[in-house]
Amino acid sequence: MRVDDIARTIRFYEEILGLKCVRRTTSPRGAKLAFIQTPGSDEEIELCELPGAEPVRVQPDLMHLAFEVDDLAAFAAALEKRGRKLSDGPVQTASGDIIAFIDAPEGYEVELIQKAGGK
Repeated sequence: MRVDDIARTIRFYEEILGLKCVRRTTSPRGAKLAFIQTPGSDEEIELCELPGAEPVRVQPDLMHLAFEVDDLAAFAAALEKRGRKLSDGPVQTASGDIIAFIDAPEGYEVELIQKAGGK
């Protein structure tokens, strides 16, 4: 994912979603790269800040990341204590899951999913 401010984006994913930046590097072209992971996962999300590039413009509904949460109401309450709010939802789906969204830096959306049968 291309971002404008890699440090701000890392802080968002670490502080708000509990992900961890596992490594940072600079590409041969000078791009700042960071790799973040969810706890207990081997998959990584690559963040890339290109020096001198045009600002990132994320089109609505172009793409988003989704993460499962145990208790969406508790997650939303913790967000509010940090001065943040959900950008959409919560909404119960036909399958019984509860979903909501929060805005990440650059306008990317992050979907939060509480699976049916959760709290």
